[in-house]
Amino acid sequence: MMGSQMVGMYLKETWATIYMTLISSAISYLIGIPLGVILVVTDKDGIHPLAPVHAVLGFLINIFRSIPFLILLVMVLPVTKFLVGTTLGPKAIIPPLIFASAPYIGRMVESSLKEVPAGVIEAAKSMGATNWQIIWKVLLPEAKPSLLIGAAICITTILSYSAMAGFVGGGGLGAIALNYGYYRYQTDIMLIAVVVLVLIVQAIQEFWMRLASFVDKRAK
Repeated sequence: MMGSQMVGMYLKETWATIYMTLISSAISYLIGIPLGVILVVTDKDGIHPLAPVHAVLGFLINIFRSIPFLILLVMVLPVTKFLVGTTLGPKAIIPPLIFASAPYIGRMVESSLKEVPAGVIEAAKSMGATNWQIIWKVLLPEAKPSLLIGAAICITTILSYSAMAGFVGGGGLGAIALNYGYYRYQTDIMLIAVVVLVLIVQAIQEFWMRLASFVDKRAK
């Protein structure tokens, strides 16, 4: 009975970890991609320089990126309570994950877009492409392999953040490691949770790296 209970616990908390990671990653990318695009477009060398917008947005992103996730997790508890109606369970960890991850993704997207050769952008301008056309038909498509590699890094980072959910009753594999490995000194149970986390990270990394290689025209 104890064995089946443990297996059930691992399955439940593994799903909680995957749920937190997938939902927060999707929403963070919906926010982070526009942030990265705006940073690149409004840069002094961008297609539509706007120094005040670039400076303010960059400053705000740096503020959120500089706050350790565990502190941010506690700071936004009132916001979490307002948004999802609770501060416990996997659902409650999603808002702080988004607050922490969206700025990070924005910087990753900015870095990827800046890898697009300036000559490609200039060629698009010379053919009369508008700024929107350059963004949608040049910048994002040309940066796709780098964006996908960045997705592997960002999503595994979000997964590692989700492991801290146990500190505030968020559940997930991190909660197993904390409750059994730290509070009860049951190292074997903690190690199984760590192994499952490692396997999930490897699966995420392999998927996105293979996808990046598939879409990379330069590798063909």
